[in-house]
Amino acid sequence: MRVTILCFARLRDLVGSPRLVRDVPDGATVETVWAALAAEFPAVAPHRPAVAAAVNARFARFASPVAEDDEVAFLPPVAGG
Repeated sequence: MRVTILCFARLRDLVGSPRLVRDVPDGATVETVWAALAAEFPAVAPHRPAVAAAVNARFARFASPVAEDDEVAFLPPVAGG
């Protein structure tokens, strides 16, 4: 199934794009999508412990399922003020 992956801040820099469209297996979870992203872009892998995720603009756990045409966003912590 096809999902859109949104990457923000440092993750966007590491993958070179704010938006990617990728195929993941049926029954995939947010973790599956992250694993696919990290396999394609190994530099993102170390950021996993600090990354939050969202599915269709709602925060989600990494164990949450994803469906065809979902948007899965990965949000690293951002400092600022």
